[in-house]
Amino acid sequence: MVHEPNNWGRFGPDDQRGTLNLLTPAVVLDALRAATTGEVLSLAMPIRGATSSPAPTTVPHLRGRPLPQHFMSVDGGDYAAGARPIGEGLCVADDALVVTPHGTTTHMDALCHMWSGDQVYNGHPAARVRSYGATRCGIEQVGGVVARGVLFDVPRRLGLDHLPAGHRISADELAEIATPRPGDVAVIRTGWPLVWERSKEEYWSGQPGLSAHAGRWLAERDVSVVACDNAAIGGLNARGLADETLADDLHLVLLHRHGIHLIEMLWLEELGAAGRTEFVFVAAPLRIEGGTGSPVTPLAIL
Repeated sequence: MVHEPNNWGRFGPDDQRGTLNLLTPAVVLDALRAATTGEVLSLAMPIRGATSSPAPTTVPHLRGRPLPQHFMSVDGGDYAAGARPIGEGLCVADDALVVTPHGTTTHMDALCHMWSGDQVYNGHPAARVRSYGATRCGIEQVGGVVARGVLFDVPRRLGLDHLPAGHRISADELAEIATPRPGDVAVIRTGWPLVWERSKEEYWSGQPGLSAHAGRWLAERDVSVVACDNAAIGGLNARGLADETLADDLHLVLLHRHGIHLIEMLWLEELGAAGRTEFVFVAAPLRIEGGTGSPVTPLAIL
């Protein structure tokens, strides 16, 4: 059970999409007005997978998480070794990619990703999250997200390249930058991915993120998605864990209680340098039935 204002039942007893329901055709059309130049920026980290090189370790990730694996079932070396082409002169390369999104890639969390008690968002039984996936609130319920994006570039506002690891962004700091409208995607820049190139150990020493108060402030303003360039929306300590109690855990506040999908580990440096507070935000997760999350490549259309 949840014990604070929440969105359970707001969009009907069977709802599995949460505040994405706010993205009506009228809201989407209005959001498209935020594009003025047509420039398109990718907000995703690269996915580097390999079984025989350190490539996967060169992209920011949380310690202890399974890294992407990229296999080739047939490649140029096979033909050089004598494999028969498909028809006269026709060759093909084919690959397989295994990605565990949480903590390793730019990804979206489904509403079934975290919960407390015996119910996921909207009162769906947690027992419906099975070994083969979730039969309620899986990532396939998202579809596509087209919305007005609002960038909260907190370090730039404070005159910093990135926030310190112990910084927890307050609601007041967000309010000084912008006030989102219902259906907006709140995009939070901490600048923390910049630390990776300087020191992996520093990157793993903790992470800045939203405070619980800031998360509730965004929920009260009916954002459809909260997206951040850190690994957990909220901050992390040196053990890679949140310091908040369950009552203030950002995943429980946003995913579980308010049905607000989360996108983590974005790359926001070009968007921040563009100096734009609002833009068109576009993202679509893979249609993984029962998935607790999916890699995504969010786009900002300026």
